[in-house]
Amino acid sequence: MAAIIIVPVIIGMKSHTKRDIMVLDETGWFKGMFKNNVDDNGLTFKAFTGTQTEGKDSVKTGKFYALLYIAKPADNQSPNPIIYAEKQPDINLKNYVSSTIEKEVEKIKLAEQGITEAQLNAAKPDVSLTTIQINESGKEEKSSTELAMVVGYVSSLIIYMFIFIYGVQVMKGVIEEKTSRIVEVIISSVKPIELMMGKIFGIALVCLTQVLLWTILTAGIVGVFKTLIPDKTSTAKIEQISQNNSPSTTNKTTDIQNVSADKQVGSDFMNSLSNIDYVLELSMFIFFFIGGYLLYAALFAAIGSAVDSETDTQQFMLPITAPLIISIVAAQAVMQNPDGPLALWLSIIPFTSPIIMMVRLPFHVPMEQIALSMFLLILAFLGATWMAAKVYRTGILMYGKKVSYKELWKWLKYKG
Repeated sequence: MAAIIIVPVIIGMKSHTKRDIMVLDETGWFKGMFKNNVDDNGLTFKAFTGTQTEGKDSVKTGKFYALLYIAKPADNQSPNPIIYAEKQPDINLKNYVSSTIEKEVEKIKLAEQGITEAQLNAAKPDVSLTTIQINESGKEEKSSTELAMVVGYVSSLIIYMFIFIYGVQVMKGVIEEKTSRIVEVIISSVKPIELMMGKIFGIALVCLTQVLLWTILTAGIVGVFKTLIPDKTSTAKIEQISQNNSPSTTNKTTDIQNVSADKQVGSDFMNSLSNIDYVLELSMFIFFFIGGYLLYAALFAAIGSAVDSETDTQQFMLPITAPLIISIVAAQAVMQNPDGPLALWLSIIPFTSPIIMMVRLPFHVPMEQIALSMFLLILAFLGATWMAAKVYRTGILMYGKKVSYKELWKWLKYKG
């Protein structure tokens, strides 16, 4: 889990190779505008004094990575730059060149109309939308819709993954015991339902133990990594402000204001982070995590007892896994309208509530809806366990027969 977070960062830091781009600028507008940025994207820009043909020949012979050719445009038109490269240029190079040229051409056109950059910046509106949540006691707290979406989606995604992982593990365990015939010995000492519930709860405890260990170890490893790799964001902004390439006082003031604005955004984010009800979030996560697992694990156990091999499970898997897939797909729509009818019903229906309720929870769901969802999930687990036990009781000792839905229905109607 730590490697999933850390390895992409390390790869991103080491993946940029140095690439020399020669700039042939016939307009003379962009002298010194292209800055070398070896640390972020490995790009270095140098002026080229030859002709366009000489530059293309140098690219072919591998003297440098690419040639950026900027021809002088007609009156009142923007230049159309061309990048000559032996290989397909990457998106970072294209975006950087395009944005740099667009900004400089914009400055030139504004200057022709007598508009300074300071006047343009002053005319730009600076709108900062703040969301305030008023709780039941009347207390006002800053909130963040983006943060609520992230918290809800991540928690629901974790539940989705672990229900699949450990539910299938229950099914495979039942199939393994059945095919090895060891279940015939075990069933002589315990009841089938006791055996099935023991496997479900045993793997549930394994699941919780692994999640707890992964959380602690991942947080520790990532924390150590963050202390070893300092954050370069603040340093980069300070260096950017202190550069003398653009001596305009207005630009420096704007940069300082941008840094202050970023600090304010970070402060608002931390305030929103501190206003999350962690007790409710964590307790509901544990409940719906365990409830969703128990519900689906009982169904997976029933499938495992009814078949002789994993290849025979495919016909029974889709009806069980379809609600999970629908839930994770519908999570996007639920985040956009957490109080809509789609979100309400999917968070109440037991087969989708473990995922959808976690998506809605950061948006402050009424307690009566949470209680109803919890109650129905418990009822669904008890009902699924009862049906799974009847299938398990008959199927665990049956070999060599292809089971159909019609056969499963007969097993459910058996008495005794």
